[in-house]
Amino acid sequence: MSVVNISCYKFVTLADREALKADLTARCLALGLKGTILLAPEGINVFLAGSREAIDAIVAHLRADPRFADLQPKESLSVEPPFKRMRVRLKKEIITMKMPLIRPEAGRAPSVAAETLKQWLDRGCDDEGHPVLMLDTRNDYEVAAGTFDHAVDYDIGVFSEFPPRLAEHLGDFAGKTVVSFCTGGIRCEKAAIHMQAIGVERVYQLEGGILKYFEEVGGAHYHGDCFVFDEREAVSADLQPASGRVHR
Repeated sequence: MSVVNISCYKFVTLADREALKADLTARCLALGLKGTILLAPEGINVFLAGSREAIDAIVAHLRADPRFADLQPKESLSVEPPFKRMRVRLKKEIITMKMPLIRPEAGRAPSVAAETLKQWLDRGCDDEGHPVLMLDTRNDYEVAAGTFDHAVDYDIGVFSEFPPRLAEHLGDFAGKTVVSFCTGGIRCEKAAIHMQAIGVERVYQLEGGILKYFEEVGGAHYHGDCFVFDEREAVSADLQPASGRVHR
């Protein structure tokens, strides 16, 4: 497999999106990359595929901007690029929640690393003895491809449905440690901040999402594949394409 696929995001104020769009479009096309970069006032969301050299070059270019210096892309491999073309798009939000008061850049919710979460799930409680509730913040068709064992989800069709559904279930979290998770970290970060804001006592986001968990600890306590938004459709716990097993 010779194609490197990366995904990463960063919540940071972007006041120069038009200039960024022009620069990143030209740079990605020159490198022969395919994929999508989303630019919103709240930050950047990146999905790219290409050769090892091209991916390293675009990551170095992004990190040269102080706003993106700490980007930590998650990687997987495939035989062919899972995107047909290269697009840099301007959006209102890099992930639509329709909660404008949430600004992750102003302060993140606590996160839990993959290895620590595995330890919690191995013994059935966190370090303080609280039961762990895994909360899937993804859409219904993503959950259908695979999720953590005994995870709770709200059967949502789009992420903007998450806050009102959550409000109906606040009593479920009493006495528990809630770990919100998603594909790559972006939705569960917003979800965890929202949950803190409405008074959930112990809430963490899974750092780097399911893809980072697969990368660091494999598929422990997870069943099925992970839906991804490209032509692979899903990846297995070894981060290999699982195309054909799930359909949106």
